[in-house]
Amino acid sequence: MSKHRDHGGGLDAAIARYGGEKADWIDLSTGINPTPYPIGKIPQSAWTLLPDAAAQDALVQAARTFWNVPKGAAILAAPGASSLIARLPALWPAGKVDIRTPTYNEHAGAFAAHRWQICDQAPDQPADVQVVVHPNNPTGRLWQAEDLIAPHVIIDESFCDVMPEQTHIARMPDGRTIVLKSFGKFWGLAGLRLGFAIGAPELIDRLAALIGPWAVSGPALSIGTAALNDPDWAEQQRIQLRESSAKLDRLMQNTGAELMGGTPLFRLYKLANARAFQDRLAQGHVWSRIFPYSDTWVRLGLPPEDGWDQLEAVL
Repeated sequence: MSKHRDHGGGLDAAIARYGGEKADWIDLSTGINPTPYPIGKIPQSAWTLLPDAAAQDALVQAARTFWNVPKGAAILAAPGASSLIARLPALWPAGKVDIRTPTYNEHAGAFAAHRWQICDQAPDQPADVQVVVHPNNPTGRLWQAEDLIAPHVIIDESFCDVMPEQTHIARMPDGRTIVLKSFGKFWGLAGLRLGFAIGAPELIDRLAALIGPWAVSGPALSIGTAALNDPDWAEQQRIQLRESSAKLDRLMQNTGAELMGGTPLFRLYKLANARAFQDRLAQGHVWSRIFPYSDTWVRLGLPPEDGWDQLEAVL
């Protein structure tokens, strides 16, 4: 479904064009925490046995505690938020969906694949479903409760764990809202493929039927449960990410870039020529994200601790 849509990443293509080895490069084109959660030892049984109900229940309970999910709401773990995004349009008869642009484009792609009519600007009348990314990717916009007016609302909080005070989970379960969570961004383990949907039990049960059994791998269950049961690590990361994003802002200000928005995991800047800036960074083996709909926007994630000197040198 997502083969031809524009995303961050694509480091292999950048290497083919600009040269070097993967170890020489810093990939700032995604908003993934450069300090991943320490995996630790994974039990052998996580690899060799089908995931059992106890392991799945432990993950869900850890998620309920970490995100302070109300008792009446249900939680579904899935192999990445993308797998949930692809299936959400099937929960309702095809109609009109409100997805304001610019935003993460997999939502529109998923609804289009299910033959929904997509409104990318504010419609005259509320659509049947409204999808918001909160905070938005790439602008960082935060959506307020009064902005969410459709009969059914999907709130993608893939980047919200850097600012937990902004979550909409407290509104659960109102019968019309589903909140999505992505494990890969904040915990820095995108390759683990773990995501969550939170909402009314009836909606989550229907979504679970679309996902199928044993959706989350044994290793993902083990790592996810440990990470969600470690709030101290999470709080330390929030402090570090805020400091790192402020440092990146200072560096970019020296280039003449204007800060347009973002989150502590990624920043959006305006420059005179985004493509020329991307090329300049790539010459120094730093990969960035530009957008097909803007000649001036550049999005940068955060470098690892040992990558700052390389970034400063190319800037």
